[in-house]
Amino acid sequence: QVQLVESGGGSVQAGASLRLSCAVSGRTVSRYDMGWFRQAPGKEREFVARITCSSRSTIYADFVKGRFTISRENGKNTVYLQMNSLKPEDTAVYYCAADAVYSGTNFAQYELWGQGTQVTISS
Repeated sequence: QVQLVESGGGSVQAGASLRLSCAVSGRTVSRYDMGWFRQAPGKEREFVARITCSSRSTIYADFVKGRFTISRENGKNTVYLQMNSLKPEDTAVYYCAADAVYSGTNFAQYELWGQGTQVTISS
């Protein structure tokens, strides 16, 4: 059984940085394209970033371009989201997702999900 476990969330002030991690167990992460999504209270889950299984391609939501970086270490079965220059509007539960086929931005197409990690940014 494949499991995704996020960590690294927390409460920080605006302008700070956080690095989220998503550890994959049960199957090698190199089989999957990986995405990060987030969901704020009362809002729909939204795409943040995606990296292909080979790391050759990354895409980002416009609102995080230049601030967030997605990366992966297949040898550690882990995917990361480095978040810099955090803003209060980045406050949300952040989820990692995996899929062996789909590599787009539609959260409904991703097969596997973690439980999420809370990120809270104060002004």
